[in-house]
Amino acid sequence: MRRAHVLLFLAWVSILFYSGIWIFTSGFLLMRIELNNQSSCSDLPNSSPQGPLQQHPGACWLPRRFDKAVIIIIDALKYDFAKYEPGVADPKLYQNKLPVIHQLTQSQPRNALLYPFRADPPTTTMQRIKGMTTGSLPTFVDVGSNFASYAIQEDNLIHQLVENGRRVVFMGDDTWNGLFPKKFYKSYFYPSFNVKDLHTVDNGILQHLYPTMDSGDWDVIIAHFLGVDHCGHKHGPDHPETANKLTQMNQVISSLVEHLDDKTLLLVAGDHGMTDTGDHGGDSEKEVMAALFLYSKSPLFSHELIKEPGPVPQVDLVPTLSLLLGLPIPYSNLGAIMPDLFSWPEKESRVSAALTQASAFHINALQLDRFLHSYSLAAGDLPPDKLRDLKELFSSLTSEYEQLMSEWSQGSGTESEYETRLQHHIHQVQLYLVQARAMCMESWARFHPLRMITGCAILAASCLLCYLAAEAGMALDLSSKFLLTYPLFGVLGAGALLTFGKWLSLIEWDSLSLWPLVIAASQLTFFYSFWKQKQLPVRLRLRRISLLFSGPCLILIFRCGALFSDSFVVAEGHVAPFLLMSLLILTVSKLHWDGRLIIPTLSPLGGDSMKLTLSAGYRKDGPLLLLLLGALTLCVRLSGIFHNCREETPDCHPSVFISPLSNVKDPQLKNLSYLGCVVCLVAIVYLVRKWLQHYGNLNSSSALVLYIRWGFPLIAVSISCYWALSAGTEDSLARLRDLTQLALVAFPRAVYSLAVLGFVFLLWNPVTVFMKRTQDSDADNTVTTYGGAPGSQAELLHVIPQIYRKMQRTIKSRLHHGTDEEEEKKGAAIEAYGLGSVYSAAMIVVLFLLTLVLLLLHSERITPAFLILLLEAFVILHIHSHVQNLYCAPDSSGQFSVPWYAVIAWALAGTQWFYSTGHQPVFPAIHWNSAFVGFQEGHENNIIPAVLVAANTFSAHILFSAGSSLLLFWPFLCETPSKKKRGKKETEEAPLMEMRLRENPDKFSGALLQLGTKYLFIQGVQLLSCVCAAMILRRHLMVWKVFAPKFLFEAVGFTVSSVFLFLGIVLVLRVDNAVMSWFKSLILQQQR
Repeated sequence: MRRAHVLLFLAWVSILFYSGIWIFTSGFLLMRIELNNQSSCSDLPNSSPQGPLQQHPGACWLPRRFDKAVIIIIDALKYDFAKYEPGVADPKLYQNKLPVIHQLTQSQPRNALLYPFRADPPTTTMQRIKGMTTGSLPTFVDVGSNFASYAIQEDNLIHQLVENGRRVVFMGDDTWNGLFPKKFYKSYFYPSFNVKDLHTVDNGILQHLYPTMDSGDWDVIIAHFLGVDHCGHKHGPDHPETANKLTQMNQVISSLVEHLDDKTLLLVAGDHGMTDTGDHGGDSEKEVMAALFLYSKSPLFSHELIKEPGPVPQVDLVPTLSLLLGLPIPYSNLGAIMPDLFSWPEKESRVSAALTQASAFHINALQLDRFLHSYSLAAGDLPPDKLRDLKELFSSLTSEYEQLMSEWSQGSGTESEYETRLQHHIHQVQLYLVQARAMCMESWARFHPLRMITGCAILAASCLLCYLAAEAGMALDLSSKFLLTYPLFGVLGAGALLTFGKWLSLIEWDSLSLWPLVIAASQLTFFYSFWKQKQLPVRLRLRRISLLFSGPCLILIFRCGALFSDSFVVAEGHVAPFLLMSLLILTVSKLHWDGRLIIPTLSPLGGDSMKLTLSAGYRKDGPLLLLLLGALTLCVRLSGIFHNCREETPDCHPSVFISPLSNVKDPQLKNLSYLGCVVCLVAIVYLVRKWLQHYGNLNSSSALVLYIRWGFPLIAVSISCYWALSAGTEDSLARLRDLTQLALVAFPRAVYSLAVLGFVFLLWNPVTVFMKRTQDSDADNTVTTYGGAPGSQAELLHVIPQIYRKMQRTIKSRLHHGTDEEEEKKGAAIEAYGLGSVYSAAMIVVLFLLTLVLLLLHSERITPAFLILLLEAFVILHIHSHVQNLYCAPDSSGQFSVPWYAVIAWALAGTQWFYSTGHQPVFPAIHWNSAFVGFQEGHENNIIPAVLVAANTFSAHILFSAGSSLLLFWPFLCETPSKKKRGKKETEEAPLMEMRLRENPDKFSGALLQLGTKYLFIQGVQLLSCVCAAMILRRHLMVWKVFAPKFLFEAVGFTVSSVFLFLGIVLVLRVDNAVMSWFKSLILQQQR
């Protein structure tokens, strides 16, 4: 039962951390309040425009200028794609591929113009669609729902079109279906998430676009092309496929121009840009700068054209398009109209054009003032002083506008003077609109300080709880009363009191506010019960001072403190390997300082003198440790080759190994790269099998061993075949396209299926031990010292190590003294191969299966990094085992305690793995392609792609948390033979290896609990540092660029780590239970 107590305690501690993350997140990443108010033609805010527009028939706020509109969204159309630069000597592949835009702007300057189109971060498609239809600003947390789009409840452009009787036809990205369900007159949706599919969406649009236009059964057409964005994700912008897709878009624009009439507006826009690697999601200049192209066969602009227009915020498109089409501006809009498009009517005087522009801006300001008033009443989070200043400015602008209209109607003043005053008024209104938008942007980064502090406190208390449990070690009470009853009593007691108080209406807090009290009660009961164990606090007081100033603790403090620096977070991929090397070098140096590498020897002095003198000699572990440190340094250096870059480091160039083989243009280089990847994959398989064979875990005929012998190579072959097919260009396999697509699905799914089969075999029977009967004269002493079969569980636990010792002596005696004639005279005995590494073998098999699946989800060119990092983990385990065995005797209780330096080094190695496999804690660096490995046709839900992307991103957390128990097993595995004196003869006793864990099951359970709490503590303090940094620096310039993404990645990484740590310990206990059953069956056989 103590094993169950360990698991339940770790689960409870993890829930404490999850609660702290949840509560902090609810106060840090708050979404703004969405108003359900909607604009209508009949409720023009406060007053109506005066002047020449007043009596226009059918006017809705402002007379429509266009009857129809064709809106083309080219996903990821960055400004550099659309800008024509003929003077470039060596143009990139994506440059000058849209010449039709340049031709139209040059030949018809009053009808066409290209604008830089600035997006608000986050630059993900769903948030950009929201911005371009509502005119509002999606907050940072909205990025989490980018692939699980929720219907837009706010007033928006699509709603206004439908409400005013316009027939809206949509075709393209199915994200619009989630945002605007059942809103379109006709719709043709295509799946958008498969970034490897370059043509399905675009070809589907082209199939319906021109027939729809020719039919005339529409008022607004919206077509959202995805090919350019998918080319960027798959190949990067500077690739022939991207150039081909841009050329196709050029033909689309040319054809659309021919289909337009004088009352139709053509709008071509990108929702965001892309980085040099084809990614997006952040706020770098390349990601936020898209393109906007406007064209009409009737003149759009006055004679006073701006040759090089400045950037246009995306939210400005909403009020501009609304008024041009004769619609009300959506209620929550924060954008400002584009003034160039409202300098009309052109046939009348310049004053009339200025009046039109002033009226449009006045409507825009009225709408925004109404929204600010409604929002301030609903939310109350807008700064009162700034809101008051804006209200005063708006009131003065309204009075000035009414005065100008009055003077115009009376005909007072000259036209030039009146035009000057109008232009000054327009400038002031523009200033008001910009200030209002800036205030909202600042205010919507609002926080809930109490929840953030509460979340930090819960995380800090959880870290303290883990530290106390870890430091108590074997002295900790593992009974259910201590580990479970007290915390459960605290939860139930606090929950009952709060529920009773809420039922009696004594407490009016919501559930989110009450939950921290329940968590706090649970933690306090544990601390109280811990303090009642009087010997524990005394022990901790003696250790805390020395531990605080130890090398591992100082390195951990430095790492956590440095997370408050944005430059450290940016450079963490370089700092983590340095800290890892420093820690292990310091640990090995401390061995020398403590004299653990020196062998004291005794030599007589003089002839008959009985005096002895000491002379120092060095153990063989010293040179071996230096060799391991050298190997570790080499691995760390080589793994740094496979790095990715952040936008904050413009001088950094991403490793070429991050991109897939399909991006390699040179066929010879592609073949060599593929061969190298396959060689590395074969090396990984070979080394794992060689390890299992070395320790005797491949000798039995069990289902798991047969699977290891044949399943591992089969998985490697499937991965290699998948790489070969995915690396080939689409044109080279055009004749076998259907067969290729089938194979691209079949091979990855075969890997998934074989991996699942391996896990099933492992859970069914994880004991990879080969049992062989032989002859031994002492066979009657093999079974037990109890004189019969064990009568209780305690007796069985005592017998297991005795049996193992006897097996070792039998094998050794047979190797040195046994002959065929002698064996006939001996009794029956048992030889067992692989029993000393039975725990590690099961863990190695699991980690290898996980590694193969995770490797499949990465780019094939990352395979050398996986090989290097696996060797690095192997080196770290060997350094740890040598250090541990030099400090602790094999049969001492110290072997059951994994020291802090080992856990910290293991966590740092996991961090290095994260960065050395092409990852960064930013959204643009997420490898979205992994969602379609084995699912080329796409997904019916968001669960599978989310799991695949998470597995790719957090592969380091998965492997190192699941494999953390190796830190406990490896020193036993590397135990050297000990020498014991029997009378006058010194004999060498074979090591018990992992069977020492069976000598004291309580210590084994305590060791697992201690290891789990130490690992959770290390991960928890890193998470706590990121949380505190995000909270303290929430007004920092880099909070949404550096600290918020780092917190989110750290929070999800902690969740993944805690889950797989729990599953890893579950596997260890399953193996332990299987070992006990194996020995029990062996004893029963011996009794027959």
